[in-house]
Amino acid sequence: MGSTLISTGGVAGTVADPKLIFVTALKCRACAIILAHNHPSGNLTPSHADMDLTRKLKQAGQWLELPILDHLILSTEGYYSMADEGTL
Repeated sequence: MGSTLISTGGVAGTVADPKLIFVTALKCRACAIILAHNHPSGNLTPSHADMDLTRKLKQAGQWLELPILDHLILSTEGYYSMADEGTL
């Protein structure tokens, strides 16, 4: 188990490259992935970009037999789990 920083950005957004996410997981011989990112605004609602990226990563993970188990959004207000909320 481990964690890897894929991208950093400003308060308005960042770019998470799916290729970097999966190459890191494959090099680490991961069996599954849990994604996490923060929302500095404190708003825990997933953005359209969050949902689109998660959908793409989930599809790619199915092809690679490397499932996405959850995508967490973290803030000072708490967290949002796409798996718990049924939006994964």
